Amino acid sequence: MTDTRTRRRKSDNEVVCIACGEVIPRADAREYDKYGDRWDRDGKDFEYLCKPCHRDCCHQPRNGLEETLVQAEGEHADTQAFITEYYTLVSDDISTES
Repeated sequence: MTDTRTRRRKSDNEVVCIACGEVIPRADAREYDKYGDRWDRDGKDFEYLCKPCHRDCCHQPRNGLEETLVQAEGEHADTQAFITEYYTLVSDDISTES
């Protein structure tokens, strides 16, 4: 079975919520652009959230969170490598702020 983090669409009319993994109709989903610019659509693949997960999201500025996630994702195929890289990046940011 495919990891739900990498599976964006089940079909043209269905998508997978990146938060809970539920398969939902595309019309009932909310687009999520990890790059923070959902209006520039050229060459982009969007991820999706179901409405309940979207409501649960914090809609306040996240001070570079998406950029850090994209940087941590890099070429890491597995979850543990991603988490390790993310922790390293965040730890480096905290140590440089002191």
